Amino acid sequence: MRHPVENLTTFDEFVAFLQTQSENLRYELYDGEIVKMSQPKGKHEEIVGFLVMILMLECHRIKLNYFIPNKTLFKPENKHSGYFPDVLLLNRSNLINEPLWEDKSTVSSPESIPLVIEVVSNNWRDDYHKKLADYDEMGIKEYWIVDYYPFGNKEFTGNFKQPTITIYSFNDEGEYRGKQFRGNDRIVSPTFPELNLTAQEIFAAQMNP
Repeated sequence: MRHPVENLTTFDEFVAFLQTQSENLRYELYDGEIVKMSQPKGKHEEIVGFLVMILMLECHRIKLNYFIPNKTLFKPENKHSGYFPDVLLLNRSNLINEPLWEDKSTVSSPESIPLVIEVVSNNWRDDYHKKLADYDEMGIKEYWIVDYYPFGNKEFTGNFKQPTITIYSFNDEGEYRGKQFRGNDRIVSPTFPELNLTAQEIFAAQMNP
């Protein structure tokens, strides 16, 4: 658990800090604390690459004006935080309303972000707790947590800890609720209702022939 930081780093200071760092190093800002991210494992990157490919093909198929950027910063409104999600699906049509987009490739509005995906690493608590709370509060319509190892505890990955994908979205009462998918479960995505993809295919990072 992180403790309150006495000398908070503002978002603008964090962006300036990033300009001084090697592009090979990854950092995020958590409530005013700059956190160095560990180098992802190969499996993590395989899954990210697979999801980017599948989702962009689906966007093209159903003619959505969406894209997945390489390195865009997500800034929760009214917080000293900044994240680089593993997969950040952007609505190109709303970027005109993002004041930090042109100069800093930064987005803040939920209308710009149909879908966020985090592929879980050792810092799994951030994905399951902190980022979940921020995405809920911000009104991000769909949030996937892809836990391939699995890293999370039994609450999230089952009594026998199986690789699990949890997809959060808002129900009819406006509550952020998660549904878990494992093995041959077909993924149910509000953004992509016709997506024909199982949890196991995501964990394997390849479609079944």
